[in-house]
Amino acid sequence: MPALWNLPDFDAHEGVHFFSDPASGLRAIVAIHSTHLGPAAGGTRFWHYADGNLALTDALRLSRGMSFKNAMAGLPVGGGKGVILADEARTKTPEMLAAFGRAVESLGGRYVTAEDVGMGEADLVAIGRETRHVSGLPVDEGHAGGDPGPSTAMGVFLGVKAAIRQALGKDSAENVHVAIQGVGSVGGGLARLLAGEGARLTLADVDMGRAANLAGELSATTVAAADILTTEADVISPCALGAILTADSIAALRAPIVAGGANNQLATPEDGDRLHARGILYAPDYVINAGGIINVTLEYLGQGDRAEVEARLTQIPGRLETIWADSASSGETAARVADRMAMALIGR
Repeated sequence: MPALWNLPDFDAHEGVHFFSDPASGLRAIVAIHSTHLGPAAGGTRFWHYADGNLALTDALRLSRGMSFKNAMAGLPVGGGKGVILADEARTKTPEMLAAFGRAVESLGGRYVTAEDVGMGEADLVAIGRETRHVSGLPVDEGHAGGDPGPSTAMGVFLGVKAAIRQALGKDSAENVHVAIQGVGSVGGGLARLLAGEGARLTLADVDMGRAANLAGELSATTVAAADILTTEADVISPCALGAILTADSIAALRAPIVAGGANNQLATPEDGDRLHARGILYAPDYVINAGGIINVTLEYLGQGDRAEVEARLTQIPGRLETIWADSASSGETAARVADRMAMALIGR
């Protein structure tokens, strides 16, 4: 299928699988980028796309990001991603989830799914009735696994603090102004952790009611979603969807740090160069936001408990510091340094 191979986001993916189940209405894509280190692990996104090409692009980009994320986190798994194409009403049925579970099972363990945007624990339980290759299921207290959101938020919090130390020379987030784009599971958790350390927060979300409620809880301020990236702050923290750092948005940034939980924040590789040229410290997204996949991968592998997850989260700042030190000495951007390290780890 040469047309697929020639897509700009196709990066020697090992497999791209299209699934259709007319009885349930399922249309889904599973992209397997690499199994060099183990089965391709990565969540499934349930999203309405304007057309199927956008869904394919998302699957290709996200699966590559998972290869890099898992490798940099020291996990013995590769990278993959599932995308379920939702209708405009985002109709999700038990039959659709069951069909997706059968699709995952048909891949024979080459892909392990988990939670992503639009999916929750109950959805994974439904998928898990049809396949063994699922993680992020409910677990007993103290065990690794379950909802990945809190672990992602904690890892991002530790990474934001590392960026504050690196760029601002401060050991705490106290009185540091952080502007958070998206206050769902990860962004909301990050906001609470930062507020607990005395940070000043500006919040935005496409659901302004959600942003306003959290702002009231944390004594934060809000701005419209369209204005958050131009907020004057110490840290801009993207925690919504990806591809938001573009030539135009980078030129309009008014913060010395970009560090957040969203996947694929850079619209193109050149956008990492643009951040570097402006002297903005960037925390590569797949390094800072690895907490969730660390949690659910340890669950799937049956390795470790909650204490092991938390111990691995504390390694995120050190990885970022290594990237920034390499960037400073080599002159390469932080984004390209991280990509180079990740590519070597997956044997490319």
